[in-house]
Amino acid sequence: MKTKLLVLFFLALPVSFFAQNITLSPEPFSEDQNITITASNVSWTSGVYLWTWHYDSSGTQINNPEAIGTDFGNSPESARFTNNGDGTYSYVLKPTEFYKNTGISRIGLLVKNQNGSQQSTDLIKSVGAFDVTLTSPTTTSSSVTSGSDLNIVATSTVTADFKLFANGNLINTVNSTKNYTYTANPTLNTNYRLEVTQSGTSNLVVRSFTTLVKPVPQILPMPEGVKDGFNYDKSKPNEATLVFYAPGKEFIHIIGNFNESNWTLDSKYLMNYDDTADRHWITIDLTNTPKEHLLYQYVVEYNLRVADPYSTLILDEFNDKFIKTSTYENIPAYPSGKTSEAISYIQLNEEDYQWQITDFKPAKREDLVIYEVLIRDFDTEQNFQSVIDRLDYLSELGINVLELMPVQEFDGNSSWGYNPSFHMALDKYYGTRNAFKALIDAAHAKGIAVIIDVVYNHASGQNPYYRMYNTSNGGTGGQPSADSPFFTQTATHSYSVFNDFNHSKTATKNYVKRTASYWIEEFKVDGFRWDLTKGFTQNCTAADESCTNAYQQDRVDVLKEYADMQWELDSDFMIIFEHLGTLSEEKQWADYRLNEGKGIMLWNKQTNAYNQSTMGYASDSNFDAASYKVKGFNNPAAVTYMESHDEERLMYKNIAFGNSTTSYSTKDLNTALARMEAAGAVFFTIPGPKMIWQFGELGYDISIFTCEDGSNPGDDSCKLSPKPTGWNYLSTDARIKLRNTWAAMIALKKQLPIFETTDFTVETGNTDLVKKIHLSNKNAIEGDVNYVTVLANLSMTSQVINPQFQETGMWYNLMNNEEYEVTATTTPIRLEAGEYRIFGNTNTTLSTSSENFANQIALFPNPASSYFKLSQDVDDLHIYTTDGALVKRIDFKNLKNKQVPIDDLTSGIYLVETIRGEFKQTLKLIVN
Repeated sequence: MKTKLLVLFFLALPVSFFAQNITLSPEPFSEDQNITITASNVSWTSGVYLWTWHYDSSGTQINNPEAIGTDFGNSPESARFTNNGDGTYSYVLKPTEFYKNTGISRIGLLVKNQNGSQQSTDLIKSVGAFDVTLTSPTTTSSSVTSGSDLNIVATSTVTADFKLFANGNLINTVNSTKNYTYTANPTLNTNYRLEVTQSGTSNLVVRSFTTLVKPVPQILPMPEGVKDGFNYDKSKPNEATLVFYAPGKEFIHIIGNFNESNWTLDSKYLMNYDDTADRHWITIDLTNTPKEHLLYQYVVEYNLRVADPYSTLILDEFNDKFIKTSTYENIPAYPSGKTSEAISYIQLNEEDYQWQITDFKPAKREDLVIYEVLIRDFDTEQNFQSVIDRLDYLSELGINVLELMPVQEFDGNSSWGYNPSFHMALDKYYGTRNAFKALIDAAHAKGIAVIIDVVYNHASGQNPYYRMYNTSNGGTGGQPSADSPFFTQTATHSYSVFNDFNHSKTATKNYVKRTASYWIEEFKVDGFRWDLTKGFTQNCTAADESCTNAYQQDRVDVLKEYADMQWELDSDFMIIFEHLGTLSEEKQWADYRLNEGKGIMLWNKQTNAYNQSTMGYASDSNFDAASYKVKGFNNPAAVTYMESHDEERLMYKNIAFGNSTTSYSTKDLNTALARMEAAGAVFFTIPGPKMIWQFGELGYDISIFTCEDGSNPGDDSCKLSPKPTGWNYLSTDARIKLRNTWAAMIALKKQLPIFETTDFTVETGNTDLVKKIHLSNKNAIEGDVNYVTVLANLSMTSQVINPQFQETGMWYNLMNNEEYEVTATTTPIRLEAGEYRIFGNTNTTLSTSSENFANQIALFPNPASSYFKLSQDVDDLHIYTTDGALVKRIDFKNLKNKQVPIDDLTSGIYLVETIRGEFKQTLKLIVN
């Protein structure tokens, strides 16, 4: 089926199809008759929902009515079947009323669960007392060579009389047969109508189709300097050149809002063909185009309408209407009734963004602290501006890299983003192109780099290059066809989703380089995290996981080629692969061009080992491989993380499944949060880049499998569902303490040179859950810390630990600078369950403030409307406008309930200066 909106697919959640038993009663049926749809053999119990569409008398597919919704991933209750209590489910409808149409020739339907992760296959049923199948031509619009044979073949389920009309003229009649054949020889564009009447009755079925005579493009070289896609020079505002690589396609027209034809085919807009470059191209006059925007599509060989594969924005007929105007204003209306499918959208009047930061350099990889964000679930506003509004918080936490899950155009609106359809288009659900640039600029101003997830293993069915070369005649289903210049017909690795790119093909490499370079050049992003790099081999099969996980030279070579492209554009560009594969292959990338100060970083998942430790279970609790040295790397190329978007949340498992004794339980919230502090001590102190999943610093404890309504079905059907934000956690002291503790640890990591040392050991495999880290920096300058010993007791009972200090003398707890005299390096230290120590042999003062960094203040709720509170008491606070005008002065010590009233402030952004003794801290406040 062509119109499904697969809004929530992700690598870990393939769609499952069940062996359906769907019946209609009565059958056959007329369009004005009530029919009952019955489903049985349904493999899920969470509700059965209808997804349906219909066809008019010409065979044109018409999309779903409001009754069943427009979002395939979230069916409304109006589409829900009635549970009959006997294993069957039923739904009653009258076609004319349900589809709000007459002249209905067929209906299509399937049954599904609410979010579309489980569904039946499509079922097509004819309307009327009998059915007619047009077997040739197979499409409602086809192109033919002038004067060539056009075979028209149809069959009827009953004996019938056939009449064929061409452009309204009767050209052939055959009576009393079930099988009809006729050969026409069209020399011009022709609309055919086949009228089939059941012999001896007035029962009539009509099948309509069109033939279009193939035009011959003019052979012309392209203008110099143009690239695939849209080419526009603002010094020539009334013209643009479109370039389309479409191998094997004989002719292509363009349609759009740029001329009087208004979305209809016009021979004046047949694209030229450059036979040397194998590109179709055309320069169009924009004089009559609306000043705000250009909308266009390519029409491939009369049959298929596609947006430009190199679109930077697209219009979506179904999803754009759900985008908030506060996120994206003035989205052009979709020209419904004039065309279908995605449309290329060019903002001709878009203002050039004025970059404020033009010389940004990211931190050294030894100091990287990455914060992974899914914008959809990070803030209720779900847009780029909402992330800008939280940058102060992230900066105070100490992160220096913001990693955004995919922002390229993906199917639907609510998604993790790993279902890309247009790799060069920004998804409007998160905001405008300039809003994205403003986010990157604002992050750079705070010393925070921005990297984005890119998904080049695959594309969804809406991708134009998939639709142009597939087995579903330009639909979104089927599989790639054998002549596809971009995709493999079947996956060549064992982790396939959607449609796999073939990275051995030149066309694919050019597509990746062209689209990837756009994000670097246009948006100044500082790095890419490449999703599912295991899929970049062409040597394996879907059934052979051992092959997929083994060393594959073609995968190494092509990813190095892509790395070269990125570094050519930005020599400091950060490249991270989500490979999670064999060390021999990962080491090839980690060492690549390392002598030039480059090298590729790799995701280093240590979720299970850290979570076993925080839950208090010794089995599988060894996270020694959090060390890049233990992994076998020669440089800090391992991006180690306890949590990412794709794993269950540590705190959820702590509370749900943690270990317990009669006097100590890791299921207790405060205990679990305290153990997360200890986990941080043996996480951030291991040299090398680190990554935090959003709200991990606050102990986010909502399961990854929680549904939008808050339920947890016990499977992964809701893994991709929206989750609540974690900002409400800022009202819980123990969570704020965890956040502040991690902030202090991050400050240690970034500010003390010893945490960049290559001389360190990690010991986390103890059966008693005692963790040790030792770092040495023998070349430290005077006054610097040159030895660090980290101890953490993640067992369920107190432990006496041999610290194995590197030297005797006065040591200091780096979290509070308490002194600890070491008279013997092996003198035991007792730590209670969940306790930790970070010892340094030199007293140190962090540069973050005159007070311990762990005492930083948080403000909540934010945004606020009537009042806000602070995470800690202060003496006074001042509220300023952003231009420095004092609007409020509050004596906080005498404030009732510690609620700061702001209902007298107008909406906008304010600065809140808190004063506690000599210590001052300024926070940003958003007033709704």
